[in-house]
Amino acid sequence: MADAVEDTQALADARGWSQLAVCGGSGGGPHALACAALLADGVTRCAVVSGIKPADSGQPIREEAELRARLSDVAAEILARIDAGGPEMPGEPGPPARSDPDAMARIRATFIDSMDGWVDDSIAVNRPWGFDPPSISVAVGIWHGTTDRNVSSDHAEWLLATIPAAQDHGYLGGHVPSPAVSEQIYHWLAS
Repeated sequence: MADAVEDTQALADARGWSQLAVCGGSGGGPHALACAALLADGVTRCAVVSGIKPADSGQPIREEAELRARLSDVAAEILARIDAGGPEMPGEPGPPARSDPDAMARIRATFIDSMDGWVDDSIAVNRPWGFDPPSISVAVGIWHGTTDRNVSSDHAEWLLATIPAAQDHGYLGGHVPSPAVSEQIYHWLAS
């Protein structure tokens, strides 16, 4: 997770930014937290949306080939449900993904263009993160949906209990927040 910090700093330097706010959703949450922990002077706020906690120490680290095969099966199931008119997130209510250009862009990036990011994140979450979450001193907003069936509430509870500056922002909805909630997140990041 801490490897994201170097890339984030390089991007900020290239853009001439001395400070920035960071946001990560789902498996991207730990990357945003790494920036908040390790770039504390340059990060103004950190939003974590449907984020995950570190894996339990007893959870085995999967080999990449095994993980890639398992995720390919999951992707095939999700794509079949979408082809049948289902929503973007399995098990969550919502409009057909095919009628939402943003959902289709996320689906294409995750399942069709390349699953490398999904594989890398799945491996990284099972390894030490490279930073100490309780050391984060910048404001951290933890957004989590009341009906999220992909990331259980114990993840948000752990993040809120572990990060001293964490603020609870529960919202009505699932794993992917509504446009209105997304707008709230962006306004919070900019404040």
